[in-house]
Amino acid sequence: MDNLEIIGQNAKEASYALAKLSADDKNKVLKKAAKALVENKDKIIKANEEDLAKAKENGIKGALLDRLTLNEKRIKSIAEGLEQIAQLEDPIGEVISMWKRPNGITIGKKRVPIGVIGIIYEARPNVTVDVFGLCLKSGNASILRGGKEAINSNIALVEILQDVLKECEVPKEAIQLIKDTNRETAVKLMKLNKYLDLLIPRGGAGLIQAVIQNSTVPVIETGVGNCHIYVDESGDINKAVAITLNAKTSRPGVCNAAESLLVHKDIADKFLPKMYEKFKEMNVEVRGDERVKEIIPEVINATDDDWSTEYLDYIIAVKVVDSVDEAISHINTYGTKHSEAIVTENYSNAQKFLDEVDAAAVYVNASTRFTDGFEFGFGAEIGISTQKLHARGPMGLKELTSTKYVIYGDGQIRE
Repeated sequence: MDNLEIIGQNAKEASYALAKLSADDKNKVLKKAAKALVENKDKIIKANEEDLAKAKENGIKGALLDRLTLNEKRIKSIAEGLEQIAQLEDPIGEVISMWKRPNGITIGKKRVPIGVIGIIYEARPNVTVDVFGLCLKSGNASILRGGKEAINSNIALVEILQDVLKECEVPKEAIQLIKDTNRETAVKLMKLNKYLDLLIPRGGAGLIQAVIQNSTVPVIETGVGNCHIYVDESGDINKAVAITLNAKTSRPGVCNAAESLLVHKDIADKFLPKMYEKFKEMNVEVRGDERVKEIIPEVINATDDDWSTEYLDYIIAVKVVDSVDEAISHINTYGTKHSEAIVTENYSNAQKFLDEVDAAAVYVNASTRFTDGFEFGFGAEIGISTQKLHARGPMGLKELTSTKYVIYGDGQIRE
């Protein structure tokens, strides 16, 4: 049984040390960690194979199994993420603004670490390394509680990262993994206000809601992704087919994958048959409304539940709409404020979609799959916020900082 009190104390102490590290010190750790991950790929893959075997025994398959999988290519990509974070400008110490008051006092606002960040996540072992890199560079200690499905992978990764920290004479408690995967332990972490400054859940809707409902620690809500592609009447059909296919099938088990397709009535007859042929090639199950079935009779009848479902699988809901306004209304009704895209050659409709769709990321003529910290140039991400607080969309370094006011005086006293 993990002692959360001790883990919390150690994290808090580590956070004070991390806040004092120079950018060079942090970058040295990140580069060594990237190298160590690649050098220890066999250890990581072996641990991951244990998790995959158990997951298959428990009936996990398809996209969820893909999320859990680590191989040489993915380990290299994760390591590249750390290298990219090392190349980014250190946000800590940035003076955001400074002004002088009539009484001679100078007031400044500077960027500082949040402190200790807790992450509760499911079967995504890559998150372990992403969290380490972003938290270290932004001067924060991290406490991780991953899902039982990835426990062996996470243990192996954290051991490698802690060895690098020790080698660089940085407290290894800069990253700690809670090995007890019972729900009771997760709930205790949600109430560790004495040590945790922020809690971020990463996973499905059930996990995120459980954290929101149980946590007494401030929470940033992340990434349930009921994402849409809307093909406008002026949309280029070839672009639309390519974008939709990529958004749905490149990795259907991730939160930025498309779950619904909206098609303008004036292009539906030309576009849908071509799109459906591509879907059939990729074994995507199509659930359509009555107007879709008039064009492609063999699709499955869509229900009201389909419009609000995050499938995370080779399934897509398709609806024919009369206008860009109807598409926007549908998205704002059923979407999860994650990522939405329009395919159009009409500038006015593109701008209308950008202005009126309520989401963290809104695209014109591009796949929703780009909503990702690595693709946005952040090196990695700690999650994709669907809230409207200080962090929205992929959360990089600056989203993991707070601010403090610094005030310079020369003996002034308040009258």
